[in-house]
Amino acid sequence: MTEQTIDHPVAQPVTDASDGTPVRILTHPGASVPLAFTQAELDWLPWLEPADEATLSERQFEGLVDRSRAKSDYFRLLVRDPDILRARTLTDKDIFYNAKDGLPRAERELAAAATSRFNGCIFCASVHARFATHHSKRHDDVQRLLDEGIDGEQDAAWRAVIDAAVALAATPSRLESRHLDALRAAGYDEQAVSDVIHSAAFFNWANRLMLSLGEPENPPGE
Repeated sequence: MTEQTIDHPVAQPVTDASDGTPVRILTHPGASVPLAFTQAELDWLPWLEPADEATLSERQFEGLVDRSRAKSDYFRLLVRDPDILRARTLTDKDIFYNAKDGLPRAERELAAAATSRFNGCIFCASVHARFATHHSKRHDDVQRLLDEGIDGEQDAAWRAVIDAAVALAATPSRLESRHLDALRAAGYDEQAVSDVIHSAAFFNWANRLMLSLGEPENPPGE
């Protein structure tokens, strides 16, 4: 019998896409990681070392789009690949801030929060649940989504947004014509229906990015 040799993949070092330098892996022993969904503001701990704000290049600042984001560990980690970050940020802004027509901002944030709740991303859910509350003034309904999950009681319009967002986020996707029909029946026009899909689709991807690069942390003293 001939012995078969199996080649195992060798882990490649992580490098900065902007200059090829190695990136240090970080650990956070003893971190206070939240175990429940919340609308409270959370910190975030990266598992790879963010770029040093003091040495960011002009190309990296262009990737950030908003220079103020250089204060964020998350964006300073993503800016290690500035071209992809720029494309990501411009897409994010167009989906969530270009709300003059189509779906109201509150429902865009609701779709993001529901997707994050379904995918188990506590940090993303906290951010977009706060935005949903701010723009809708419906704190209790948003909190019910976090506490009871995607099947918690909601009115027909929010039920349609949540169901469509979650169906799209499932693997494989379960989004069907009945979800779009429910959105239309709730009074959303075709542009608004498209906005639900874009909001959910973006966060179905963004959750996976954040979940693979770090973990949420309760602020000091909580």
